[in-house]
Amino acid sequence: MAYWRRSREQMQAATESVAVAPSAPVAAKTPKSPRSRMMRQYDLVERVRSYNPDTNEDLLNRAYVYAMKAHGAQTRASGDPYFSHPLEVAAILTDLKLDDATIVAALLHDTIEDTEATRGEIDQVFGHEIGALVEGLTKLKRLELVSREAKQAENLRKLLLAIADDVRVLLIKLADRLHNMRTLEFVPPASRKRIAEETLDIYAPLAGRMGMQEMREELEDLSFRTLDPEAYAVVKQRLDALAERNRNLIGEIETQLSKNLQNNGLTAHVYGRRKQPFSIWTKMERKSVGFEQLSDIFGFRVVLNDVEACYRALGVVHTTWPVVPGRFKDYISTPKQNDYRSIHTTVIGPGKQRVELQIRTKEMDQIAEFGIAAHAFYKDGVGSPTELLKRESNAFAWLRHTIAVLSDGANPEEFLEHTKLELFHDQVFCFTPKGKLIALPRQANVIDFAYAVHTDVGNSAVGCKINGKFAPLSSELQNGDEVEVLTSEAQSAPPSAWESLAVTGKARAAIRRATRTAVRDQYAGLGRRIVERLFARAKIEYADDKLKGALPRLARASIDDVMASVGRGEMKASDVARAMYPDYKEERVKQYGAKKSLADKLKLKSPPDPVRSPSAIPIRGINSDLPVKFAPNGGAVPGDRIVGIVTPGKGITIYPIQSPALKDFEEEPERWLDVRWDVDESTPQRFPARIMVDNVNEPGSLAQVATVIAEHDGNIDNISMSRRSPDFTELTIDLEVYDLKHLSAIIAQLRAKAVVARVERVNG
Repeated sequence: MAYWRRSREQMQAATESVAVAPSAPVAAKTPKSPRSRMMRQYDLVERVRSYNPDTNEDLLNRAYVYAMKAHGAQTRASGDPYFSHPLEVAAILTDLKLDDATIVAALLHDTIEDTEATRGEIDQVFGHEIGALVEGLTKLKRLELVSREAKQAENLRKLLLAIADDVRVLLIKLADRLHNMRTLEFVPPASRKRIAEETLDIYAPLAGRMGMQEMREELEDLSFRTLDPEAYAVVKQRLDALAERNRNLIGEIETQLSKNLQNNGLTAHVYGRRKQPFSIWTKMERKSVGFEQLSDIFGFRVVLNDVEACYRALGVVHTTWPVVPGRFKDYISTPKQNDYRSIHTTVIGPGKQRVELQIRTKEMDQIAEFGIAAHAFYKDGVGSPTELLKRESNAFAWLRHTIAVLSDGANPEEFLEHTKLELFHDQVFCFTPKGKLIALPRQANVIDFAYAVHTDVGNSAVGCKINGKFAPLSSELQNGDEVEVLTSEAQSAPPSAWESLAVTGKARAAIRRATRTAVRDQYAGLGRRIVERLFARAKIEYADDKLKGALPRLARASIDDVMASVGRGEMKASDVARAMYPDYKEERVKQYGAKKSLADKLKLKSPPDPVRSPSAIPIRGINSDLPVKFAPNGGAVPGDRIVGIVTPGKGITIYPIQSPALKDFEEEPERWLDVRWDVDESTPQRFPARIMVDNVNEPGSLAQVATVIAEHDGNIDNISMSRRSPDFTELTIDLEVYDLKHLSAIIAQLRAKAVVARVERVNG
């Protein structure tokens, strides 16, 4: 049984050393339960020799002595010698049967950080390969950020970057975290909670994604015991009691299974195991059931010689005992992304007891126990352990894919969110119409599927078919679904609301990027129109080539950056003109007298002619390529004289010229834009308007108002009511209409109704 599978009592007796490695030597304390002795050089060498007869004994001995001398009199929080920690980390890795370089790096992993040792010295004494491993681990401990979330995120980012070229860094880090968790009791309570949370958030699921299920379970249980000791104690007590009651039954099932398989010519190793407390607790929480309602606390592994024997064993099991429907999974034909392969099935066994079976070969069992590390075993001397890890492991391919996300420029918190989502979820397998297998987390939907196929497919998705039938893009996918994503070239960016629907980090990150790009393009388009308008009014020439030469003076990297800054209101168009033409003088807007406001002055002007006023910015509606919204408390419709007001970071707000709200901007003439309607009559769209209706307070009066609006093709977006007197009710109605003519027709029809005393349009 693996090193980390020891019981808590054995573990305490053998490894009661100390807690998390400090960034500087920790003063000695009286140990609570000192170790009897540390592992000797001879013991370490023998552990490695047991699986690698050709081990470099001299290298291991030199590393042992070097690390022991480097750490010297340093002690951990328990009072044990600090050297006991790297020694225990190395011991964990010998049970994973890792190569000499990994064991040596484990012995040395804290020397650069906590002693006088340097990377150059380690390279000189032990070689560049070991030096690179030790430095990769050292870098993970050298970042201090303000927020816990940011620090956790950046540590994970650095961890993944460090293992991009050599996954052995991860294996050492996981062993380091496991030993730290085993000795967490000596850490102050506040730090203990933070370390346990980080372990549960990142390291345990990361071990699971690497296929190291046994290590994941122990990390989870140690975290669970720290974060919720009462719940842990209750679950463990119930498990122990159940195991005692069912001791004979477990033995009976093992014996009967082995005998039935042997009678059918199959040699198998059958052994039972119970689920761990954290796994039990999370299942109770997820399914909202009590302990007594769980029926799969005990499981049995059936280990055979080859794949054919696994399927023959499945036939024997299914013809001997009734099968529980919906509890069969074949991970041999369709392995998990972490390389896990096994057949899962549940039957009603002896004593009417549900029996959960995992049927696999010896090699599959090794991978299920050791995960990615199983690929580093010496296989006929073909390739180095590192090369085997990279070549044979799908889990390493997942890591490389995750690391690629870093190049997308997401901030640390977004990256942490993405990676947590990828780590925690189990998988569902779906297919494209051409038969390509797509693995997704549980509860993933078609949006996630589309982005898993390709980012462009996700961005342009407009519909889908699941197993040949049309379905919503938010449909949750099931194992075996065939999914066809329908796309449209007209959609270049997904709706921002998709981000809340997506489950996978990849989809969420892609939607965020596409949304940011679309918004930036809108601001850049607005900025370009503002700049070109100013140049046209000032009668000076604008050219991108000339602006390109002025980019250094504007401290922007590209023309689009300049235009987006102008569109957001972060930079003035006059600043662009001055950068291109140093002699340019900004045209100042004259102050108007007290009798006439700027809005009044604009009312006196004739409506802009699109041909004669090329500087006016065309407005097509809220779905245009500009960041446009309409005035609150009134809106604006085609046919209104309109003015645009620029709000930094929010785009243009369109007001009708008669809006009283324009008085608030009289002292900011630089925010006023000359805009005009540019409505395509072939594709009409609705615009917001607000009306106030004084309605007679009698039964059916509201229905009559609504009927008039509906009969004239208006749409009621919102309605509010207030009682002005016993006889009348005041209705405030937000409408959507096509233009001013349409709005006027609705108002005229409402005024003709006997139940309506007054109708007025509201301009906010």
